[in-house]
Amino acid sequence: MNTTLIQFAYLVASVLFILGLRNLSSPRTASLGNQMAAVGMLIAIVATLLVQGVVDYPIVIAGIVVGSLIGVVAATRIQMTDMPQMVALLNGFGGAASVLVAGAEVSSRISANDIPQGIVPGALVASVLIGGVTLTGSLIAFAKLQELMRGAPIQYPAQQYINALIALATLGACVLLGMEPLDLELFAVLAGLALLLGVLLVIPIGGADMPVVIALLNSYSGLAACATGFVLDNSALVISGSLVGASGLILTNIMCNAMNRSLGNVLFGAFGARVEGASVAADGVDQGPVTAYTPMDAAVIFSNARSVIVVPGYGMAVAQAQHAVRELSDTLAGNGIEVNFAIHPVAGRMPGHMNVLLAEADVPYERLVEMDEINPQFPETDVALVLGANDVVNPAAREDETSPIYGMPILEVDRARHVFVIKRSMNPGFAGIQNPLFFKENTMMIFGDAKKVVIELNDAVKNY
Repeated sequence: MNTTLIQFAYLVASVLFILGLRNLSSPRTASLGNQMAAVGMLIAIVATLLVQGVVDYPIVIAGIVVGSLIGVVAATRIQMTDMPQMVALLNGFGGAASVLVAGAEVSSRISANDIPQGIVPGALVASVLIGGVTLTGSLIAFAKLQELMRGAPIQYPAQQYINALIALATLGACVLLGMEPLDLELFAVLAGLALLLGVLLVIPIGGADMPVVIALLNSYSGLAACATGFVLDNSALVISGSLVGASGLILTNIMCNAMNRSLGNVLFGAFGARVEGASVAADGVDQGPVTAYTPMDAAVIFSNARSVIVVPGYGMAVAQAQHAVRELSDTLAGNGIEVNFAIHPVAGRMPGHMNVLLAEADVPYERLVEMDEINPQFPETDVALVLGANDVVNPAAREDETSPIYGMPILEVDRARHVFVIKRSMNPGFAGIQNPLFFKENTMMIFGDAKKVVIELNDAVKNY
C-alpha cells in the first residue's frame, strides 16, 4: 500500500484519538469519545496490517480472535465495583506488550544484522524499562485491590537503600543496552531489573494511595507505547502513546493535589508508610460517644429537609449500593428535596470511580458536583449522607496539624446541619486513622451494609 496513504490513515487515527480524549473530559460526551477513539484505533490497526511484510496474517487473526473473546468475557462479567482491578490489569498488559515488541525487534535486527541508529536504541531501552515497571507494578496494584495481598504498605529493613542499589543497577543496564542494543543478555538483564523495580516501587504504597498509583501506571503504559512507536517507526503509536502518557501524568498531578502529596512522593514510592504508621497513635483514643440511629429515625430528618448532599465512598462500591442510592435520591427529589452528589477526586480505588458507579445507576450528570464547587454548599445543607467514605471526609485534615493527612483537601460534610454516616463498623479507613467526624454532635451513625441500609431508609422515607 502507498506509504503516503498509510501516513494519512495514521493522521486520521491520531485526530480521532485527540478528539476522543477531548470528549472524555465530560460525562455527557464520554461515550462518543470512546467510540471516536475506538474508530481511530481500528483505522490505525488496518493501516498497519496493510504494510507489506509487517505481519503473519494467520497469527494476527488468531490473536484478534483470542483477544476479542477474552475482552468480551471480561467486559460482560467484570462488576463495576471491580473496575479498578480491571484498569490495573489493562495497564499491565500495555507494559507487557511494549517489552515483547522490543524483544521481537531486537531478535529481528539480530537476524538481519541491522544495528539500530539514532533514537531507536534509546527507544528500545525505554520500552523495556517502562514496560517492565508498568507490568509488575500493575500486577501488584491489582493484587492489593483484589485483596490477594495486604493493602497496607510492605516494608523491610534497609528498603530505601536496596531500592537505590537496584535503581542504580537498572540505570547501568540502560546505558549498556543503549550502547549495545542487540545484546540479548543485556536485554534480559534490563527486563529482569525493570520487572523487579516495578514490584519494589508499589509494595511500599498503601491502599489509600491506589488512585494515584493507577493514574501513574496508566501514564507509564502510554509512555511505554510511545517509546515502542519510535522503535517501530509508527507515528500513530507515538501519538497515541504520548496522549495516554501526558493525560496520565496530568491526572496523576490532580490525584496528588487531592491527597496533598507531591509527584516526587509518587515517583519514588515513598508515600503510604508514613500514614500507615500513624494509625497506632489514633487507636484507643476516647473521642466521646457515638450516636447510632436506625433508618426509621433518619427518615424523620430526611423527610423534613430541604437539601441533601450524598457523599459516595468505597463502602457504596463494595455493597453495590449505587442503584439503591439513586432510588433514594429519586424519592427525595419527588418530595421536593434538592439532592446533589459530592465527588472527591480520590474517593474509591481509582480516578473517577464514584462517577462511573453513579453513571451506571443513571444518576443525572448535573447532580454530580466536584469538591471545590460543593464545599461552600455544606453550611447551607440540611443533611449530608456519607456512604462508606472515611478519609475524604475526615475533618482532622483541616483541624489537626499532627494528623498524617493534615492539609489534604476534604469534603467538608461536618459543616452540614445534620450528618448521617453509613458504615459497617467503626474501623478506620485506608489511611489507618480514626475520623473525628463520627463523634461530632451533628453526626449520626447508621451501622450496616450500605445497600441494605439505603433500601430501608428509602422505604422509611416513602412511608413517613
